[in-house]
Amino acid sequence: MRPNPWFALHVRNRYETSVTAHLGHKGYTWFLPLEKSRRRWSDRFKEVEKPLFPGYVFCRFDPFARLPILITPGVIGVVGIGKMPIAIEDAEIANLQRIIESGLPRQPWPFLQIGERARIEAGPLHGLEGILLGFKGSQRLILSVTLLQRSVAVEIDSALASPVLDHKLEALSLPGEAMA
Repeated sequence: MRPNPWFALHVRNRYETSVTAHLGHKGYTWFLPLEKSRRRWSDRFKEVEKPLFPGYVFCRFDPFARLPILITPGVIGVVGIGKMPIAIEDAEIANLQRIIESGLPRQPWPFLQIGERARIEAGPLHGLEGILLGFKGSQRLILSVTLLQRSVAVEIDSALASPVLDHKLEALSLPGEAMA
C-alpha cells in the first residue's frame, strides 16, 4: 500500500510547532524543516530554531478525509487550488529531509525556476539536484518546493557538484558574484 501524499498546510504565524504536536497526537506523519538562527537578546546572543517555511507545515494524509487536519488548532487550510488540495512531490520533501539530516548550514532563499542545475556527487547530500548559485564567495545549492513558490539554500563544497545541463544563466548571480 502506497503512503498518503504530502500536502502543505497553511498555519497561523508562529503556530508551526503547536500544529505539529497536535498532528503527532492524531497519528499523522508531519515534517517541519527548521533553520538555526542567531538572535540578539538585550544581554546576549542566543541560537534559536525557526521554520524554513514560516506559516507552513508538511503533512501526509488522505485528501478525501481532511476534516481532522482542518480542525487542528492553528491550521488555516491546505494549500491547493480553491478547495482542492494539491500534493507535493515526494522527491521535494525527501530532498528537504536530506538537507535537514545533513546538518549543513541552510537558510530560506528566494524561489528560483531557472539556472544551472547541479547534482551533488558525494557526501551527505549525494544525488540531490538543485540550482547552483555563487553567494559571498561560497557555493549554495538551491532546492525548491514548487507548490509554495519557496526555496532553501544549503551551503555546499563546489567540488562535490557536477552540472546536470550544459547551460548557465549569469543573471542568477547576485551583483558582484560569479557563478562557478
